[in-house]
Amino acid sequence: MVSREQKRIALHEKLQLLRSITNSHASSKSSIIIDASNYIEKLKKKVDELNIEDMTTAQTSTDPNHLPMVTVETLGKGFVVNVISSKRCPGLLVYILEAFEEIHLNVQDARVSCAETFLFQALGQNEEQDEHIHVEAVEEAMGQAIKNWNESSDYQ
Repeated sequence: MVSREQKRIALHEKLQLLRSITNSHASSKSSIIIDASNYIEKLKKKVDELNIEDMTTAQTSTDPNHLPMVTVETLGKGFVVNVISSKRCPGLLVYILEAFEEIHLNVQDARVSCAETFLFQALGQNEEQDEHIHVEAVEEAMGQAIKNWNESSDYQ
């Protein structure tokens, strides 16, 4: 059996390791944990940025039509929707938001850039709590929105 003192020493060592990994200068346990939490959030943002860069690179190198690429992932009771294009896509945002509305998804949080490229990342949650929406339905709705936008614009 592990003694109380051995547990305390093990916890202290793990906190010191966490402190060194996160470059924390905190001395209290709670401050070390808060610094670690902030560090994890920064890492998550970096991963998201790198994923968007990877998707943009893949989009430009593999899609001859240069239509926007869509990815949808489940997150809790909602979805993370990414729409990425290496080109500007005037009007596409309207089609995407209409698609969200048609499938009863509320936008909880979103990031959009329409300057030189088109980047859309949104967290959507089902308005109808008793109905379950499948990832495939969200992907299909986004694909249809892009198709409708492409047919109505002179994108190519």
